[in-house]
Amino acid sequence: MTTDKPAKAPMYQYIMDDIKRKIETGRLKPHDQLPPQIDLANQYGTSEITTRRALSELVLAGYVYRIRGKGSFVQEHSAPSEAQAMREIYFVHRDHDATNFNHPFFTDMFQGIRDVCMENGIGFHVWDMGEDYALPEDKQAGIVLLGNPSFDLSRLAAWQTEGRKIVTVHFYYPHLGIPYVIVDNLTGGYLATQHLISHGHRRIGIILTGASILELNQEFSLRLQGYKLALSQHQIPFDPELVSVVSGEVESTSMGRTGFKQLMALPNPPTAVFATSDYKAMGALNGARELGLIVPEDVSVMGYDDVLISALTNPGLSTVNQNTRKLGERSAEILLFELKDAEVRSVKDEIVPALVIRGSTGPVME
Repeated sequence: MTTDKPAKAPMYQYIMDDIKRKIETGRLKPHDQLPPQIDLANQYGTSEITTRRALSELVLAGYVYRIRGKGSFVQEHSAPSEAQAMREIYFVHRDHDATNFNHPFFTDMFQGIRDVCMENGIGFHVWDMGEDYALPEDKQAGIVLLGNPSFDLSRLAAWQTEGRKIVTVHFYYPHLGIPYVIVDNLTGGYLATQHLISHGHRRIGIILTGASILELNQEFSLRLQGYKLALSQHQIPFDPELVSVVSGEVESTSMGRTGFKQLMALPNPPTAVFATSDYKAMGALNGARELGLIVPEDVSVMGYDDVLISALTNPGLSTVNQNTRKLGERSAEILLFELKDAEVRSVKDEIVPALVIRGSTGPVME
């Protein structure tokens, strides 16, 4: 199938040279998929460890890129120059409290970015741009940017002009045409509410974070929209009385307890409550216990986020997993494989969350 291996060449080097030769002569074309490691091992009469090293070295040399769960592919611009090569990806934020990064939204996302980076020989770091909006000096670095409502949009426009390779996560700015990857919070809110409706609940309360129903941030506003959509599809009228908006700088159990007790004090209280974060849902569980209510027999409680402790509550908390590991993978893949040179493309990807059903939700009790 190929020329004989020189006696003194390491086998991984021989495989590398053979694949490079096929790329350079056009036998392998840009974005062609290479055989899996086990198939390459069989072709070259060697081990998977050896073919794995050969592919890793080809990635580092700029001939091959990897997509997690799909395989290895030929780079469009083989062996790029150092000036063009992306060697680092940074998760960039502005004065974000580092303790919040322990939330699974971030830890799972970081793991997704890191997995893709490791597979492609790319460094991964977290970077606080601070008050002066300082990005890393490496102009070829990929930027996964954590936006927020108070972000100075002129900075984003300036970075676009500089040709910075940026993907935003969590918040997005469609008018600027900057690629973004977000969790589909509308679908998440819909799935949570639909699950409660499937158990026969028609009076479903919702606890949101904000100063008022008109002053919700992007994610909670979308979860509310999903809640309302699920109700409308089942011809259940939207009742503003069943919406509890609680203010707070960070999610907490006290917010959930407050919101839950507001809802249960209604003349016609809900039979189920969708707390739009697990921390608020845990507060709702506490509130139910203080009121002498049994979950889920007297009232069902639904959370959102799937934090680690949600599986350990009693009963275990039904919730929504945001699938942010996939969000991290996609943001890194867009930077590495879908933004070529200084080209500006409008790339949008929404990650669909998933229901996690545990013991805190159940059918309406007659």
